[in-house]
Amino acid sequence: MFETKIAMVLRDDLPVWQKLNVTAFLMSGVVAGAPEVIGAPYFDRSGQEYHRLSIQPVVVLAADAAQMAVIHRRSLEREVKTALFIEEMFTSNHDAENRQVFSAFGPEDAKVVGIGLRADRRIVDKITKGACKHP
Repeated sequence: MFETKIAMVLRDDLPVWQKLNVTAFLMSGVVAGAPEVIGAPYFDRSGQEYHRLSIQPVVVLAADAAQMAVIHRRSLEREVKTALFIEEMFTSNHDAENRQVFSAFGPEDAKVVGIGLRADRRIVDKITKGACKHP
C-alpha cells in the first residue's frame, strides 16, 4: 500500500475529449512535482524499450463546479501543491498563452475544470471528499 495517493478530479460537465486532455496535462504536472513516482523503463520480450510509467495507481474522480471550488480551496488551506487546469485555458493554444490566461485568475474566481494532486493518502481523501469516482 502506498502512503501517498494520486488523484485527478475533473469537472463532471466537460466533454470526454476535454476530460482526457485535462487528465493528461494534470498528470504531467504531478509527475513534474514528484518525479520519484516514475518507475523503471519497460521492455518487451524483444528488448524494445518503452517509456517509464507511474509506480502507483491514479484515482480519477468527478465533481460539479461548486465542489471543484471546494476541493481547490481545501488544497490551498492544507498547502498541498496541485496541478490546476482552468476553463479559460481551453481558449489558448500553447504553454506561454496558458500561463498568461492562468495568471489572470485567482482562487476566488478561477473556473476550475481539473485538479491533480499527490499527497498523503488521508489528506488527499479529505481534500477530495464529496467527489465521486469518475464513471
